[in-house]
Amino acid sequence: MSVSFTVEGRVARVTLDRPDRMNAVDAETEAELEAIWTEIERRDDISCVVLTGSGEKAFCAGADLKGGSGSSGVDYWTVGRENGFGGLAFRRSLDVPVIARVNGYALGGGFEMVLGCDIVIAVETARFGLPEARVGRMPLDGGMVLLQRKIPFNRAMAVMLTGRQFSAQEMASYGIVNEVVSAGELDAAVDRWVSEIVACAPLSLRAIKQTVNRTAHLSPAEAQALRTPALIKALKSEDAMEGVAAFRGKRAPVWQGK
Repeated sequence: MSVSFTVEGRVARVTLDRPDRMNAVDAETEAELEAIWTEIERRDDISCVVLTGSGEKAFCAGADLKGGSGSSGVDYWTVGRENGFGGLAFRRSLDVPVIARVNGYALGGGFEMVLGCDIVIAVETARFGLPEARVGRMPLDGGMVLLQRKIPFNRAMAVMLTGRQFSAQEMASYGIVNEVVSAGELDAAVDRWVSEIVACAPLSLRAIKQTVNRTAHLSPAEAQALRTPALIKALKSEDAMEGVAAFRGKRAPVWQGK
């Protein structure tokens, strides 16, 4: 297994476990990731996912060009990855919040996976980039279509057209990274964000993310009018009543996820 997957206390932890390859993704790893995201989508006992890479050097260095991803550019492109790199970059069926714990290099597909996450916490030494053009390729699995939608056009183009690496602080100034911390503070920072997310009603979290995912292409009026399944379920839930009762009673809510 090249990916570790655990669930505890409504928190799933997905860890790319190929430190000797800078957690680069080969065909086997890609298949494992797709299976994990699909399982998370089926479960109702998960309120948050933390995605990271093992070791201290890399989050993910992208596609493993020595591990089965070194075919021609056309061959790689025609395979078709409807959910983007790692099954995550532009996945729209995953209604659970995902935190990227960026512990090092996030390059190529690794950066594309970061773009598919909802919150990004990075160690101050982390480096981000889309270096594909430097090896005669392109950021096919999310970079070209996502980055320009997340940050100003000229900044997105600077990342893609130079192929250079950017610091965590630069990515924070661009709006990609939520928080930059020292290596010794990384886990505490991630745990703090996790605890704040898990404190929210599970069905509310799903409704928010599902609605955001399915309305980004709509006008504000169209988005407001859309009644996503998760939104209806959350509004009719027992937890919706519990949240109000807990607020009035000045106590912590007890979520049932129903």
